[in-house]
Amino acid sequence: MRRSRTEEFMEFASARSGHLFRSACLLTSGDTHLAEDLVQETLGRMYTLWGRVTRIGNPAGYAQTVLVRAFLSHRRRKSATERPLGELPDRAPDTGDDPALRIALLDALAQLAPKDRAVVVLRYWEDRSIEETADVLHVSSAAVRTRSVRALAKLREQLGGSITEFATR
Repeated sequence: MRRSRTEEFMEFASARSGHLFRSACLLTSGDTHLAEDLVQETLGRMYTLWGRVTRIGNPAGYAQTVLVRAFLSHRRRKSATERPLGELPDRAPDTGDDPALRIALLDALAQLAPKDRAVVVLRYWEDRSIEETADVLHVSSAAVRTRSVRALAKLREQLGGSITEFATR
């Protein structure tokens, strides 16, 4: 018996939402509320295209592309820089091994331009090739290489030395 389109999508969304959320958190420099919004927007767009996406053959890769494009689109809006100042939102405690390291890395990512941050997340978090990253961002491979070098240099400058010392923890 063939499963319905909705059942197939729900299975996909359940399996990929955690990974999408982690990527979105990195893109948004730890803003979990914006990350949740981006994941919801991504899944909404994926549902409307679900019949076509499944024929493409890599719905998970396409979802990551949609997520990055939604993030970049959000960053271009004027309202993206508005922040409420009244009180801090309640946040769940972090279950990571080294909270100070996580905060330092997220702060360093936040200092990068949105496209540079997207390149770093796609290349080093998502482990995508230069060509795949270029396709997602609609830029040339040379632009991805240039942005990678510059972004990593900025991260090294902000983190005070070699990034590899953070990667080995």
